[in-house]
Amino acid sequence: MSLLELHHVTKRFGGLVANQDVSFSVEAAQIVGLIGPNGAGKTTSFNCVAGYCSPNEGHITLDGKTVSGLTPEACARAGIGRTFQIARTFTSMTASENVLTGALLHHKRLPAAREQARKWLRFVRLEPLADRPSGSLTISEQRRLAVARALATEPRLLLMDEVMAGLNPSEVREMVDVVLQIRNQGIACLIVEHVLEGIMPIADKIVVLDRGAKIADGTPAEVSASPAVIAAYLGDA
Repeated sequence: MSLLELHHVTKRFGGLVANQDVSFSVEAAQIVGLIGPNGAGKTTSFNCVAGYCSPNEGHITLDGKTVSGLTPEACARAGIGRTFQIARTFTSMTASENVLTGALLHHKRLPAAREQARKWLRFVRLEPLADRPSGSLTISEQRRLAVARALATEPRLLLMDEVMAGLNPSEVREMVDVVLQIRNQGIACLIVEHVLEGIMPIADKIVVLDRGAKIADGTPAEVSASPAVIAAYLGDA
């Protein structure tokens, strides 16, 4: 049994079909890239997994237990962490306080929650900036802060939405290293990404969506050679 399984998931918004019969899986401690052209339905898949919307058809399981239809908080308690395409930090709060909000999900006593916050700030190499307001951090630092806050909720699966977008090559390498270290902690990562040079070398598997449907699912090498994927990105010419 896989850690995460999407079973024939379809999601409609009125007459728009955002996901059509999408099925794929994520194993424990696996990095899976979810890619595709703009409007392919990647974020909708994320939102269904994380509890921000429910599939109209199909279902989603985590460790064999159905999570589709749960609230975002219930999904977080079940072991699903999530970052967003635009880093959502509490800009008036310090970096440490931001991560503390995640740690409080499972640690109700402040000393224990603060220790967890320090642990994950250290993990993403932001401990020296712990007392800085998050609004004063760079884009790269805010993205790593969002990852630390998600990790503080103690997920078994971390959904990462374009964490490399807008970063320079050095910052992309830094984020790639963070992702690899997350896998080393035994945490699976499902990553929506447009920076293919960041995700392709580290992913165990790539899932490709186009116009709401899955068109490929395999190793980075297999997906890169797929005629359907080439056509989706470059056209049929």
